Amino acid sequence: MTRHMRRWGATIVMRYGQRQADKLDETMLELLLPISAVESLGQWLADPERGQRYANGSGPHTIPYAPSTWMAVTPWPTAFADRAAADSASVSRAEVVAAVRVAEQSESWAEAFVATQVWGYGVTGYGPYRTRQVLAQPSAEAVLTEAVSLLVDEGAVAAYEVLHTLDGLGPAFLTKFLYFAGQALPDVKGPRPLILDSVLAGILRRHATKVGRAVGYEWSEAIAKWIWRDSGWSSHRYDVYLRWMYAANERLAAASIDWPAAPDVLELALFSAVRDLE
Repeated sequence: MTRHMRRWGATIVMRYGQRQADKLDETMLELLLPISAVESLGQWLADPERGQRYANGSGPHTIPYAPSTWMAVTPWPTAFADRAAADSASVSRAEVVAAVRVAEQSESWAEAFVATQVWGYGVTGYGPYRTRQVLAQPSAEAVLTEAVSLLVDEGAVAAYEVLHTLDGLGPAFLTKFLYFAGQALPDVKGPRPLILDSVLAGILRRHATKVGRAVGYEWSEAIAKWIWRDSGWSSHRYDVYLRWMYAANERLAAASIDWPAAPDVLELALFSAVRDLE
């Protein structure tokens, strides 16, 4: 992109701002998934080497991690691998949900948080350090507890806002905690949370640009880059994300592809395989 085009894009965002963002969001929610994307997602689900294992839900999705690198992180989930004995291990989404339920019984949301971050960071070396930094904050346990309470009483967006107050806990990892808490709890207000990270935001950025252009919004690329940037999403943006994901999942469930009634399978499919919605 040339310097002139970058200036033009910034000017468009400053000139139109939230009003144009709202119009683009409305267009995305109207157009959702083209037939080609529905077909691609159906092929992913039917493929024994890719999505077929998730036909009944995302529970089997497994992430490797190195238990010994988490030695300094407490509290450690009781069902996870012995950090002193195991050099390598793996944990599935279903196992994290089970760990969160165990932590809930003892009201240790810090333990639940650790379980979600182990899965989230996998073998990434700085994961334990960042998790410790978050939990070292005096308010951490209270914020995690309040977020879960808000998730039950008010919904995912309110919980997102509270978690965003913890230093060092960005949206990609706070939504992992929210997602697993939402899966573990019997009831929450509104739609259950989903994970939002830079990969998902990038997919929706490209999709928003294309659907905007399709209806004649010459500014759609600049606005899409603003609202679906790589990080720092507002709670409003998370709300739009959830609404789009749930609506798109309904579109898939209505198609003749045997799609499971689970929006987190769509999140997994987009993250791992089907990154072009056109």
